[in-house]
Amino acid sequence: MNPRKLSHELRKGHSPDLARRRWIIGLNVLGTAMAQIVSLYQTGIVRRLPDPPLRYFDSSRVDASEYAYSRLRSPDGFMMLVSYGFTAWLAAAGGKDRARQNPLLPIAMGVKAVVDSAVAVELAREEWRDNQAFCAYCQIATLCSFASVIFAMPEVRRAIGYLRSKPDTNVVTETIESVRELARGA
Repeated sequence: MNPRKLSHELRKGHSPDLARRRWIIGLNVLGTAMAQIVSLYQTGIVRRLPDPPLRYFDSSRVDASEYAYSRLRSPDGFMMLVSYGFTAWLAAAGGKDRARQNPLLPIAMGVKAVVDSAVAVELAREEWRDNQAFCAYCQIATLCSFASVIFAMPEVRRAIGYLRSKPDTNVVTETIESVRELARGA
């Protein structure tokens, strides 16, 4: 698909899949915003993270704990930032009929959203185990992940259905050709 057509479809196109993808993009951009706030705190730019007045939340303590710095010798807010950004990018990639034109894109997006949700549940478990508290910002991002899975599934089902309807299709060959086309900017 040429860039002009893609631009038009993504900005002005209308379809149920595009509407859901826009929700996924918005939810994951919200997830990146939560990650940015946490990252600013974890690097000393922001001194305190305000929390809702509920006893189960202590974002400052959770995001300053050993738990939050235990992976890759890095504050985990930045990993969260990259992860949610990548999911948003997968939702934005491809035209309005990508379930048929490039079915692996919506499938990858759906798988990534499920992985995001599973990782978020595990991290929440670890937050509680290690701190007896949750990071409110991380839990907002977790809700964004769950909602993204719900919004992704109709397009994923359509893409899988399309692949199943073409048993003679070599998915690997088509995917390689799609990647080449994307790289050429066609």
